[in-house]
Amino acid sequence: MPASASTPRGLDHLVIGVRDLDAAGAFYEKLGFRVGARNRHPWGTENRIVQFPGSFLELVTIADAGAIPPAGERTFSFGAFVRDALAGQGEGLSMLVLESTDAKADAAAFKAGGIGDYEPFFFERQGKRPDGSTVRVAFELAFAADPKAPECGFFVCRQLEPQNFWNPAFQQHPNGATALSSAVMLAEDPAAHRAFLTAFSGGAEVLEGNEDYVLALPRGRLDVLDPETAQGAYQVEPDTTPARFLGFCVAVPDLDAVAERLTAAEVPFIQNEERLFVQAEDAMGCMVAFEPV
Repeated sequence: MPASASTPRGLDHLVIGVRDLDAAGAFYEKLGFRVGARNRHPWGTENRIVQFPGSFLELVTIADAGAIPPAGERTFSFGAFVRDALAGQGEGLSMLVLESTDAKADAAAFKAGGIGDYEPFFFERQGKRPDGSTVRVAFELAFAADPKAPECGFFVCRQLEPQNFWNPAFQQHPNGATALSSAVMLAEDPAAHRAFLTAFSGGAEVLEGNEDYVLALPRGRLDVLDPETAQGAYQVEPDTTPARFLGFCVAVPDLDAVAERLTAAEVPFIQNEERLFVQAEDAMGCMVAFEPV
């Protein structure tokens, strides 16, 4: 499975499925994030966004199950994936999205690399500026798939109206978060996913651990943890899933200030020498970790 000939792709966004979008927005505000307004998709989902420079979190829910198109042999259905993830593994991070500068070329590279043969997908919607005015935002997506990680979704996203999407005012968070620093993947056998992840990332540098490893991306990183490492780092109990996304890390300037905020908000957390984190079971299925800038 050769790596794509393209340059490595940075983190674009993470798709986090929730059952109650407003409750999720309120919880992320409690964690100290600025959460955007509700947006509707024509394929049955609605989202709210937490934005950082160049990357974001997408809190997403099913709003109209009847509008979800079926998946096809070469057609990826975003709505169906979110629906099935919520029905199967429950709430939490289910899709990793990397940046794209040419989704059609990326789709061709995924096909050539044997990691996906899906048609690229274009869509647009109305976005809102901080002053309430509406603007057009548009995206083109290319999808990949790791058969050894069926619970994990993978695609790349090209912003066609970046000037209308990214907004520094949306990136100022009360908890001080300055960046989405990593997505965290838990794998029974990390080596089994290495060829796929290397190809999907466009040949990102791999930093070796013991069984675990890190893909160093141009923006952020992907931490691929074996059960023992996950237990040590995040106190995760081993499970029988071959691979799943555990959660994410954000960079903050002051861990003590985050600890004070979470304590005041009565959000349970664990702090160790490296970071502070809210476990998945206390965070709507998606672990949220804070680490120093």
